[in-house]
Amino acid sequence: MSLVELAEQNICSHTHRKGKYLIHMINKRVIRLLAAFSLSLILTCTEGCSNDQSLNVSGSGQSSNELTKQNPAGNWSVEDGYINASVETTNTAAEEVQNSESSLSVPTYVTKVDNTWFIVDCYHDQIIYSEDLSAPLYEWKVLTKDAKQPHTMASDGIVILVDDTENNRVLVFEKQDSVYVNTQIFDGIGNRPHYTVYDEEDKAFYVWSSTTGEMYIFRHEDCSSKIYLTEIRKAGGGDKSTLDGTYIRSFYIKDGDIYFVSGIGADGRPSGILICDKATLEIKEKIEVPDSMAGMVAMVKEGDYFYITVSTDVAGDQNAATMVRTKDLKGLMKGDFEEIYSDFFVGGGTPYNITEIDDTFFLTEHRLPGHYVWSFRIENNEITDVRAVF
Repeated sequence: MSLVELAEQNICSHTHRKGKYLIHMINKRVIRLLAAFSLSLILTCTEGCSNDQSLNVSGSGQSSNELTKQNPAGNWSVEDGYINASVETTNTAAEEVQNSESSLSVPTYVTKVDNTWFIVDCYHDQIIYSEDLSAPLYEWKVLTKDAKQPHTMASDGIVILVDDTENNRVLVFEKQDSVYVNTQIFDGIGNRPHYTVYDEEDKAFYVWSSTTGEMYIFRHEDCSSKIYLTEIRKAGGGDKSTLDGTYIRSFYIKDGDIYFVSGIGADGRPSGILICDKATLEIKEKIEVPDSMAGMVAMVKEGDYFYITVSTDVAGDQNAATMVRTKDLKGLMKGDFEEIYSDFFVGGGTPYNITEIDDTFFLTEHRLPGHYVWSFRIENNEITDVRAVF
């Protein structure tokens, strides 16, 4: 007996129980329509968030990019296919762990999730958090100490993803009973995953493997917090990344494109700033940069200017570290930029990532004892309200 026939039979029996003469008053076509509708409801319920059904992309005969084109952003489900599920941990909610470090050691990222501040304390192998940014460090709590030199993290308000850089992993956290719990682990995420962003337009997490030129895309269904690795996009848009072997620290998403900051290639030359199509990572434009800015860290656009932090020159010398801004990226080679690091942030250290939170920018830095995190605002292209946070 088919599912439609079975549903029809159930409806008829139920109707008969209500009154043996009522069944004769209902057109059989209506019964079939109701049966089909009931079946559709059953299928919808069973297909909505079926986390136990693995549809591997590699077995589908379709590339990650093909799957992306077929499934619009924000409508992803496990039935659309994924590459890997995670290793699920057995961790349960526990007591909050107090930060035991009296200082920061190479902080690399500052962000805010809901009303909670997070600092990635890279060389202490931890991420700390507090509802009060001005609280002394010993009052902060620890999100995790299970990562080896993490660099960034991102959240969609439901889960937090952390790039566990030196372990080539991604860790997933959820808040349970007011405590953050590591619920999932993804192993084998390229080589030194270094930068993580949640893209609201795509409803997806982008995790950059810094030396293989690969972007790992993670998603979850609307009705579930379980994360899946759904795509691996390679720089250049082909089967092999054109940036394999080039150390690129981060990227910036703008107007449907991804801007990769300059890194240093295996040939010892700057990769330049690469503008790629976000959906395919096909390179649309390469912008040359001077050797003194070869090892960039981060880029943001605010007002008329691009703000760029630089860690090293082409030889890997951190004495070249600086922060500049320019209205035209192509002007970098011609010297058409402003050096703003020493003018506004003391200088002499290594400026790192820049994040914008509630109309305020946060800059992390290292190599300067006593200076770790700055905040500043940009109003009408003017840098204002510069403060040392830590």
